[in-house]
Amino acid sequence: MAINEISHASKWAGELDKMYVQKSATGFFADNVLRAKFVGARTVVIPDIEFEGLVDYDRDGGFSGSSLSVSNEAHELKMDRARSISIDREDLDETGIANLAGQVLGEFVRTKVVPETDAYVISTLTKKAVENNQTVAWSDETPYKLFGDLVAKVQDVAGYDEELVCFVDKTAYHALKNSDEFTRHIEVSDFKQGDISLKVKTIDGVSIIPVSSERMKSGFDFKKIADGADENNITGGFKAVVDADDVHMLVLPKKAASLVKKTEKLRVFSPEQNPEADAYKFEYRI
Repeated sequence: MAINEISHASKWAGELDKMYVQKSATGFFADNVLRAKFVGARTVVIPDIEFEGLVDYDRDGGFSGSSLSVSNEAHELKMDRARSISIDREDLDETGIANLAGQVLGEFVRTKVVPETDAYVISTLTKKAVENNQTVAWSDETPYKLFGDLVAKVQDVAGYDEELVCFVDKTAYHALKNSDEFTRHIEVSDFKQGDISLKVKTIDGVSIIPVSSERMKSGFDFKKIADGADENNITGGFKAVVDADDVHMLVLPKKAASLVKKTEKLRVFSPEQNPEADAYKFEYRI
């Protein structure tokens, strides 16, 4: 039986999406997309709703009319990344492909897809902060005060009832954990991400999300071709640009950004269908 005739292909795609949500530090931003609709492969239309403010009530004339403005704004997806993975026929028998492929693809998403997506999202948010002069200098001596100052600045604009998140790198997380103020105020709360509920540390209701330092940079080069490689030897991946700054803390409302992610259907080919090698071939695109 050809592998693409087995129902595992669609099941794998769903499981990979679930793993992405569970393992990605920024995956919860995908929950914020309001009725996003794809138009073609790389363009997504997102409605933008605008209201008019209140006016005085007129006892003679009654209510003043108002209009609800809903504009559909088109955004082009900036990243289009893909990879094919092969498993040699001799590494397994027909009955073992489902289990091994699930493990291999899951590990690929966990170790390659999730880190790159987090790096892209965090660096994009950081650029917005820099462009709008919403940055402060880092201090190892007063991490808790710095955290409080950042939270206060965000709350002053977003409001005090907004749910906030704070991404922290290794340096900031270590400094906070060694802070007496952090220890006294730390709590553990539920954090909704997709269809799952995670346990995260919070300070004054702000969710603390530790992120690997390699993903907490102000800019990245998402490699098309690896350094020193030719088009037939593409290792891909990403790396921080030479002049990238470390991002120790990034505070924002949980609903401040929308992550639009489209995973193409996982394509699977059996060795009989694969013209390149006697191997099962999996094509993944995001």
